[in-house]
Amino acid sequence: MRKLTLALILLSLQLPVFSQPQTAARPHILGIDHVAFYTTAPEGVRKLYADLLGLAAADPVEPGGMIRYMVGAQWIGYSPAPDQKATDRMDHVAFTTDNIVALRRYLVGKGIKPSQVEGHSDHSLNFTVDDPEGHRIEFVERGRNVLSPSLGAVSRRMIHTGFVVYHKDAEDRFYRDILGFRLYWHGADKPGTPDDWVAMQVPDGTDWLEYMLNQPEHMDLQLTGVMNHISLGVADMKKAELAMEARGWKPHGDEQAEVGKDGKWQLDVFDPDFSRVELMEFKPVQKPCCNDFTGPHPSE
Repeated sequence: MRKLTLALILLSLQLPVFSQPQTAARPHILGIDHVAFYTTAPEGVRKLYADLLGLAAADPVEPGGMIRYMVGAQWIGYSPAPDQKATDRMDHVAFTTDNIVALRRYLVGKGIKPSQVEGHSDHSLNFTVDDPEGHRIEFVERGRNVLSPSLGAVSRRMIHTGFVVYHKDAEDRFYRDILGFRLYWHGADKPGTPDDWVAMQVPDGTDWLEYMLNQPEHMDLQLTGVMNHISLGVADMKKAELAMEARGWKPHGDEQAEVGKDGKWQLDVFDPDFSRVELMEFKPVQKPCCNDFTGPHPSE
């Protein structure tokens, strides 16, 4: 009887070890793969990206895509706007991973319901998922890294993308708690007020996603285009300006170089549907307002 009791005790001590669920490790999320937009004026898009910014064009790799503009190994994609009256021209944001199947399995284990993994003509694999606010997010495992052949490009690195966020806590639970994004910088337009911008770096790189906060519920096309944007990194803003001026651009209106609240030089240009392309230096030239940076800066 004592032997049976001892055996039962030993078994009870072992059971929790075998019954505890094994949490799958999250595969790496390395950076931004691409950002896709809709357009009503493809010729104007070509003039911005190819003629002014010097980016090489490439054929689409995703269904419905029209054209891509290469930023090193990353790209900006455009397809025809399905609804010309819609006020949001951002289609989706895509991040790279080193194991698409394991990342999907990880998200399913967290209660997320992503699409099935699909393959594309460039040998990449991807799936999509909606974040808590309905932004379509794609994850990509690249088949091969093809660098842009354009030697005259103003930028060879997309360093961040941003979109409007209304419920920061919900987005944090998805990007920070589940995906492992980490704070890079946050600040406000006016001192002492709640954050207007929160920059969340990918867990295994320096690219970031920028929450654009405190915006009205209903925005027109122009304001949405300012908020839902991409940012191309440059080492020297003055050289970037000179390169664009050589292609016929002149500073005007909102297209003026300035030091942002984060202490970095930046300059905005816009596609025909008002989607903003922000040129930004990789490192700050002065102390940022509000808060210090808490992560490493990107580089070319």
